[in-house]
Amino acid sequence: QVQLVESGGGLVQPGGSLRLSCAGNGFTFSRANMKWYRQVPGMERELVAYIPSAGSDTIYADSVKGRFTISRDNVKNTVYLQMYSLKPDDTAVYYCRAVTTTGAYWGQGTQVTVSS
Repeated sequence: QVQLVESGGGLVQPGGSLRLSCAGNGFTFSRANMKWYRQVPGMERELVAYIPSAGSDTIYADSVKGRFTISRDNVKNTVYLQMYSLKPDDTAVYYCRAVTTTGAYWGQGTQVTVSS
């Protein structure tokens, strides 16, 4: 059974940093393309960052370029989203997604709130 478990969300002041983690099991993590999305109420889920199985050629949404970094550890079966210079507009539920040869899967999400 595929599981994706996000952690690391919370409340942070504008300009602060957070690191989100997403641990995967039940599939061959090293072969999966991994993505981070975010969603605010009433809006569609937005792709934030992407990292392929090989770990190179990452892609970011324009709104987070230069502030967020996606990375992965294929030994720990974990993908990370390091977020710097956070803004109130970054407030959302953040989800990780695994795209494998057998299907695509979502985590349960972790809330990030940027507020003073």
